[in-house]
Amino acid sequence: MVASNIAIVGAGVAGLTAALALAKQGHSVSLFESASAWADVGAGITLAPNAMRGLDYVGVGAAVADAGIEPTSQEVSHWRTGERIMAVDRSKTREQYDAAYVYIHRADLHQILVAACEAAGVKIFLGKRAETVTTEGDTCTIAFVDGSEAVVDLVIGADGLKSAIRQLFDPKPPHFTGHVAYRALAPATPEIQHLIDNPGMHIGPGKMIVRYPLRKGNLLNLVFFAREEGWEEDGWSIPADINELQERYSDWCPEVQTLLSVIKPGTVFKWAINAHSPLPGWTKSGRITVIGDAAHAMTPFLGQGAATGIEDAVMLARALADAKDTEEALARYQAARFERTTFIQAESNANADRLQGDEAENYGLGNLRNEETLGLFAYDCTTEPV
Repeated sequence: MVASNIAIVGAGVAGLTAALALAKQGHSVSLFESASAWADVGAGITLAPNAMRGLDYVGVGAAVADAGIEPTSQEVSHWRTGERIMAVDRSKTREQYDAAYVYIHRADLHQILVAACEAAGVKIFLGKRAETVTTEGDTCTIAFVDGSEAVVDLVIGADGLKSAIRQLFDPKPPHFTGHVAYRALAPATPEIQHLIDNPGMHIGPGKMIVRYPLRKGNLLNLVFFAREEGWEEDGWSIPADINELQERYSDWCPEVQTLLSVIKPGTVFKWAINAHSPLPGWTKSGRITVIGDAAHAMTPFLGQGAATGIEDAVMLARALADAKDTEEALARYQAARFERTTFIQAESNANADRLQGDEAENYGLGNLRNEETLGLFAYDCTTEPV
């Protein structure tokens, strides 16, 4: 028998997408989130066509595209001269892939998914941090830090790298990649309008900067990547000194100096980029599984972290709808997803060196390996065999 009473631990993009997909199939879904309240946190997120197909499948694709921005082009520029090295035409993305390519604020995406889950009957519980999960017979018991418990047929861990659910799968310790990232949001001003209108990146030896607009062009999302040793703290919201960022990029082109000048002090955050080895497997006792970062945390150098979590959610829901029992469904889900996500993890790690190597100014002139040339956009989680 396939599980009908399902608990999802973690209300990020993957967890919410899974909850919505499963509720629409008629399952009773409870979603447990450790945060005590929703907040307007995070920054920008890129949703490539493979991600948008999954969001279309659960019924929120149009709302996400409307809240976001669909770029018509992207450019790669030289760190010192500002000269455009290459351009990517995105104007025919929908025609080519039958799905959109969208920039959106993570909080806006989250709000759309939460509203859709509530409308679909998902029971959402805030302030619930999972501590342990045990199985007995056909049921699982989640014990929470506050002393409460939940007894369900199936547990889906979607609460990221540091989750209690992931720890059941014998993860290896992460290793520092030698790269750090700074994120910031800059308000739209006349002096950066041309950079808002022309999203893309500046690349150079050991560093790169990614930029794209959010919230109808009223904000510019900025991520600064650099090689750095001796600082390995991993976290999404660690405050950083803007002076440190300005000093690190002080010899970059005038366009970059303009960007640095419009960032407000107190709005810069920094984190070390750690790489994570694939888990040995994603299922336990035929009743527990993981999706998204909990299953296969990615470095950000292919922009596929959220996309693969969305794919997981849809493929898992499809497996549960088709299999004769939960154990078979989880086995089919893992078999359908493991090879792809492991490949993307490895390519994303390698792309960090390609984009920030000493030869970075020749980017695009050789054997280009990015999310599109690798064929990742063409993947359709709604029709792939599972």
